[in-house]
Amino acid sequence: MSGEINQTLARAYCLKVPKNLGEKAIRAVSKLSIGDKNLKILRVKDFLLIPIKGELSEEQMNEVRREIPQFEILIQSFPKREEHARSILDFLEDKMPPHLLASLPRSIDFVGEVAILEIPEELVGYKHLIGEAVLQTFKRVKSVLAKSSGIGGIYRIREYEIIAGSEDTETVHREYGCKYYLDPRKAYFSPRLSYEHYRVASQVRDGETIIDMFAGVGPFSILIAKMHANVRVYAIDINPDAIRYLERNIHANDVYGKVTPVLGDAKEVVENKLRGLADRIIMNLPEKSIEYIDAACAALRKTGGIIHYYRFAEGPHAVENVKAELIKGIEISKRKVETVLSERIVKEVAPFKWQIVIDAKVK
Repeated sequence: MSGEINQTLARAYCLKVPKNLGEKAIRAVSKLSIGDKNLKILRVKDFLLIPIKGELSEEQMNEVRREIPQFEILIQSFPKREEHARSILDFLEDKMPPHLLASLPRSIDFVGEVAILEIPEELVGYKHLIGEAVLQTFKRVKSVLAKSSGIGGIYRIREYEIIAGSEDTETVHREYGCKYYLDPRKAYFSPRLSYEHYRVASQVRDGETIIDMFAGVGPFSILIAKMHANVRVYAIDINPDAIRYLERNIHANDVYGKVTPVLGDAKEVVENKLRGLADRIIMNLPEKSIEYIDAACAALRKTGGIIHYYRFAEGPHAVENVKAELIKGIEISKRKVETVLSERIVKEVAPFKWQIVIDAKVK
């Protein structure tokens, strides 16, 4: 009981039962709706003390006797259970003006133990309170980050403000049986692309060589290597922190020798090291991928291969425009699209603006 010293205690009636009857007694207390769920059950030597709501009536005593052959009724001090908010709204409803509750963020990205959200302008004065609400609602979260810029720069990094929790934002994110060490403040990663990582990895065939031109910490490359025994993946990124995490993740996922990390600009790396090697190219740099179509075409084998082309686009004909842009870029690079295998919206990134992917077979 030493671990309960600093907890708030409350006096309550309880059932004292031998430990060997503990499970049966707990079920009986629940079945009869007499348990006090605000208090913790105690273990004292060979007995359990199960808190109940109050003194039992004769009828309730008889019901307990039918369920439990051996027990005593005592009064004991019990530690209170910590109250956990069921939702962010539950935590905040008596702490913020009611008219602002409707503006609370409707989505949160969870990257390992880090929660990331966007704070509307009208809630900036409550951002630390909202961060605390996230910590209280999602107990596995250790840090809460608020977006303070768009994704930008050559390293594709977004600026964040820590609004609650730990200053240490390095974490481990898990998806599809892989684990990724990363710090979202140092390397790009989006949990919203989880299915896309799997979709592309599922299309790879045994014996392929893949070039992941903007690999980040490795969610495409490592999953491909985990799912397929005989593949070779060249994972390129210009961000030294991303490559450092990628190297760590290669070992953490036991794909050393199948995934080769390469630090540098994808155009330069292809030109100097990887021309004509690839059966498949992944181009997940939607803000600038159009500038790398020539490098992707150069990286494909002379016999051709498949390009997964990601692009941001808006307007009523977004998908068609991205497809036309890719076909034109490939033709300028002296290649030709044999077949468009797939065209789809990956996610909405802003009102009427989407991330699009076109899968094209190129010859």
